Amino acid sequence: MTDIRAVIFDLDGTLADTLADVGNALDHVLVELGLSPHPLQQHRANLGWGVQRLVERTLPDADAALIAETVRRFRAYYSAHLIVDTAPYPEIPDVLDHLTGRVQLAVNSNKPHADTCRVIVEVFARWQFADVVGARNGVPKKPDPAAALEQAAKLGVAPAQCAFVGDTDVDIRTAVAAGMLPLGAGWGFRDGSSLGAAGAAKVLASPRQLLAVLDV
Repeated sequence: MTDIRAVIFDLDGTLADTLADVGNALDHVLVELGLSPHPLQQHRANLGWGVQRLVERTLPDADAALIAETVRRFRAYYSAHLIVDTAPYPEIPDVLDHLTGRVQLAVNSNKPHADTCRVIVEVFARWQFADVVGARNGVPKKPDPAAALEQAAKLGVAPAQCAFVGDTDVDIRTAVAAGMLPLGAGWGFRDGSSLGAAGAAKVLASPRQLLAVLDV
């Protein structure tokens, strides 16, 4: 399909199943603060917008001070317990093996930049990613396309030559805004039902379908 020369992946819910580690870290903080832990599926629904939004969605009636304290504690605890159960989704290793040497690989996440890089270094060390970015001060988070466009420039490819793969509406909206090929990861934190409406060119039921779509 088309002249795709780079594939930019979201991290959480797309390359890596991080749900248990994120959920357990947030529950730990909630209990510390005298609040009730949440079911893992509720955490799943709240992921994809970064830490601040995760906490706001988890505690919709909390005041600003409690939100800020929860975010602070979560960042510290999660960074210390970043990779306990986190692992690549099934089929992802085979897909990355196949894509290596055929297209450039990159990662674009709303997870803090340092944590994003650690997951890639420790969980995905077998593969070479040409560029890895997480949330950084001074750079708007997805769905703003700034970071994605910055990556395309670094990789030396036009935005239209990039496929952007992600499991949330945020990822799809990022791809559309950047002029990239938006592909939905239906295997991740969502069932993929909303990704078509967000603008996905195709919602993939499994990682291996990416190879057929890209025809590489």
